[in-house]
This record gives sequence, C-alpha cells and structure tokens, in this order.
Amino acid sequence: MKIRRMLATAVAAAVTTPVVLLSAGPAFAETPKPTRPATAQDEAPDGPEEDDFAEYEKLIEAVAAAEAKLESLKAERKALVEDLRAGNIDEAVKTEYNAAKLAYDEAKTARGAADTALVEAQADLDAVTADPNATAEAKATAEQAVADAKEKAEAALTAEKDAKTRFVAADTAWSDARVALARQISLLDPKIEAAEQELADAEAALEAYEGEDCVEDRSVVSTLTGPKSITIGSSADFSLTVKNTSDRDLDSVRSYLFAAHVPESWDDILDEEDPDLGRYFSIDWKSAANPEWTELDFEDEAIELGAIAEGGKADVTLRLSVAEDAPAGEGLAFTTAEYDNGDGSCGISEQYAKVDFDIVEPKGEPTEQPTTEPTEQPTAAPSPSTSAPAPTPAPSSNGAAPQGGRGGELAETGSSDVLPRLGAAAGAAVVLGAGAVFVARRRKADA
Repeated sequence: MKIRRMLATAVAAAVTTPVVLLSAGPAFAETPKPTRPATAQDEAPDGPEEDDFAEYEKLIEAVAAAEAKLESLKAERKALVEDLRAGNIDEAVKTEYNAAKLAYDEAKTARGAADTALVEAQADLDAVTADPNATAEAKATAEQAVADAKEKAEAALTAEKDAKTRFVAADTAWSDARVALARQISLLDPKIEAAEQELADAEAALEAYEGEDCVEDRSVVSTLTGPKSITIGSSADFSLTVKNTSDRDLDSVRSYLFAAHVPESWDDILDEEDPDLGRYFSIDWKSAANPEWTELDFEDEAIELGAIAEGGKADVTLRLSVAEDAPAGEGLAFTTAEYDNGDGSCGISEQYAKVDFDIVEPKGEPTEQPTTEPTEQPTAAPSPSTSAPAPTPAPSSNGAAPQGGRGGELAETGSSDVLPRLGAAAGAAVVLGAGAVFVARRRKADA
C-alpha cells in the first residue's frame, strides 16, 4: 500500500472525525506507532515493499475486525440481559399470560362468592327445618335455594380449575421464554470468551510484527518556507531545514514530504476510493551533501539527510513543479522527519511543518489592438469599458512569487475552509506514512 493511500485515509478521517487530527499532541496518535527500522548493517537488499505494507494492513484490519466482533457480541449480550430484567419476551406470550392470570383471579373470586352463597343457603334451610312452625312451602323453597347454590358452586369450581389450567400453561410459556433469553445469554458467554482470545491473538500478531516501538518526540524539528503562489506549468523553490533538538547526535535522519492540491469540496475526496491529491506535483531536491538535483518519489520515498550532530541542522532546497494540466486553486506542501541510531533507538517527530500557496494561471501576453482610420460614417457611442483583471504578482524566473511567503513550522493556513483540515490531516498522514515505511524496513531486515 503506497503512502498516498495512507494519506487519503487520513484526509478522509479528518473529514469525518476532525477531532482526531486537530487535537493537541502527536498527530494521528490513534494509529499504530512506527517500529524500529533496520540499521545499515542488517538492511536487506532493496526490493518490493508492497507485500510488507499489505501484510501490515492485514494485521491492523484483523485487530479492527476482532474488536468489532467482540463489541458486537457484548452489545448483544447486554441487550438480552436488559430484556430479561424487563421481561421483554414475545408479545403473544405476554398477552396470554396477562389474560390467563386475570381470568384465573376472576374465577377464584367467583368460586369464593359461590361457596359463600351455598353456606348461607344451607344455613337458611337448617333454620327452616328446625322451626316447628315452618310451612312445607317454606321448607321446599329453602331446599331449592341450597340446590341452586350447590350447582353454582360446582360450576364456579369447574371454571376455576379451567382457568388455573390455562394460567399454568401461560405461566410455563412465560417462564420458558425467560429461560430462552437466559440460555441465549449463556450461549453468548463462550463466544465472547473466544472473541476476546481472537482479539488478543490479533493484537499479539500485530505487536510481534511491529517489534519494538519507536518514540514520538521532537528530537527532530522541521521548518518549511516557500512562495505565496506558483504558476501552473512552472516550478518554485522551497527551503527545508531539519534541526536536531535532542541531547545527542542522531546517526540517521530522513525527511518525508508531500504536496497536495486542496480540493474544492470534501466530496472530491470522499467520492474517490483512492484520491491522488499529489498527482499535479513533482519534487526535486538538493543539499550540501547532495548538490545535484535529485527527483523525489514523495509518495514512497524520503530524503536521506544522514547524521545530524546534537544542535546541528540539515538544509535542503526543494523544487516543486506544478503540472500544466493542474487546475488553479490552493496547494499545500508539508513535511515531517524521523531518525534512528546505531544503538537501536529510533523515533518519529510529533511535529510537522507546512506551507500553503496559491496555484495560479499563467499571465497572458498583452495583444495589440488594431487601429482603424476614421470614416465618414457617424461615430457610434462608445460601449461601456470592462475593467482588466487585477495584475498578479510578477513571478520569479522559476515561475513563483518571491520567497518568504506563507509557511514555516505549523504555518498559518490560507482562506479556504478546506485547507486547515487538510493541513491537519496532512501532518497526521505523513506520520502514518513514515510509520509504514518503518515497518516495511523492519520486515525486510527480518526476512
């Protein structure tokens, strides 16, 4: 996976979750830290790094997938526990349970009333039977009342039994539904345990692949300056300075650069699977140690600065060229640095520098207006004049405005509301890209 793919990912992240990139502290701190690079002694022969990046990306994706799986299982278990506590079971089971319980309660009440009526009717009959003056008609009426009360009591008892049978069935279904919920919860427990182990294994594999973490600090600090504008189809020179601000000599320092055309809309990034923000630019560089202009594949390479003594610095001249088919608009160049030492210590700068500039159309050559001799025909009224465009700053010999424009360490951004967030994403993405190169080198050395 090329560094520009990582840059695109970081820029997309800046669109959706800018707080990740705009917060204080190391840029893109949530991304995996770089690993210790191979030293000069054990560096493997140059070869394709695509497999290293692909493998590293697979391991990161495996961790993310394991985390997502574990979180999903935990969320499912939590929802089931809440359903169990709240009695959230099948609605038909709940409806039948409530109806059966009500019918059973009513049947028990009706039976109680029928039993009471029977007792009272039997008492009246006993009183009539004991009265020597009671008529045969009164005795017959009392006997009939007892018979009717017995019939009602027996019917009430039967209804109560039927209601109880229904309620028991409904209660059993209710209990079974709750047991089913509890069983689902218990079945999730071993799945969660397995997912936790899967995540641990994925994290261990990633950790083993990365090896020893390098630090993120300000041992190397970059300053980048450049012009306010660059004409389409021309080049402009930028100045890069990388300082060793640590308390020791650094054995090997390198600088990462990237140039991007600021999109007019974030949709231009989000709608593309692989937005190539640097396609309109090329970069050449030279320094005291490397006096010849050298082309830099800034999507995959770094500028090797070599050793920098404590308190020392390395100065680099950059020449950024803008393609003839580039659209006018806003551009951005940014950089960060990393280092490693012979004793195995290494680090990547948590600081980055950037310069924003305007990408302007070439200034057209003035054309002479043809003159005509006056004629005898009437002179027409003059048409309204049209103001000429405001003149642009005169470019230098290399097509750029004078040096000393916007830029420097954490430079201010231009007027575009897109550019500040792209700048933050840029710095974060450079760190991410540099870390990926660290990993690739380590893997090549270990092969």
